Amino acid sequence: MGDSVAEKAGFLKMYMSNHPDTLVAYAKWFGKVKETIKTAEMTAIDSKSMTLTCQLQSGQTKVAVVPIEPPLRGYEDVKPRLLEMKAHAQEGLGMIKAPKISTFTLPRQAVLSTASVWIISYCYLMSGSTLPFAGPANWVTSSEIGRLFIALSFWAAQTAHILESLYTLSLCRRHSTGFFLGAKYVFATIIAGFPIWVDLRKKIQQARIDSVMKIQ
Repeated sequence: MGDSVAEKAGFLKMYMSNHPDTLVAYAKWFGKVKETIKTAEMTAIDSKSMTLTCQLQSGQTKVAVVPIEPPLRGYEDVKPRLLEMKAHAQEGLGMIKAPKISTFTLPRQAVLSTASVWIISYCYLMSGSTLPFAGPANWVTSSEIGRLFIALSFWAAQTAHILESLYTLSLCRRHSTGFFLGAKYVFATIIAGFPIWVDLRKKIQQARIDSVMKIQ
């Protein structure tokens, strides 16, 4: 199957030619171009990256390849992703302030899925069944190595959640949630793990898009 973004690269290049400041921000932040850029042109784009040709203040030309991560799923993803990348670049360059997050919602479906895995695993290990499929669970719960494995798995999961909560804290500080709202996000991450910060990142993405749309 072809790359729908690459197939419409000609239109996208023409459209972005009307937004040179955005292309310069992409090149500086995502393309890591340190020199002073006079202007920039999009010369290629597909679902995984864009190529920018920069005219430097010195008169030289520099090509910057900007990765698009995660890759675009299709052409319909182009506009929201480019808007988000614009806001992200401008935030990083100090041109605009990071959007504030002022709401907390629990991603129930994701959290329930995570909780279901833990509950099913616990019930399986503690079933004490004589059925053939319960053999591994009986071995784990009845042997010293098995019990050690359970303990290590538990502490590994908790360590991962703590590290994830630190990442959540960094997002909350950057996006000015305030103490009490930030505490909700951090505590929820310690309990439920990655569904919380994934949902927070989605809120940040939408807030970035909304902020850019208001300016336009």
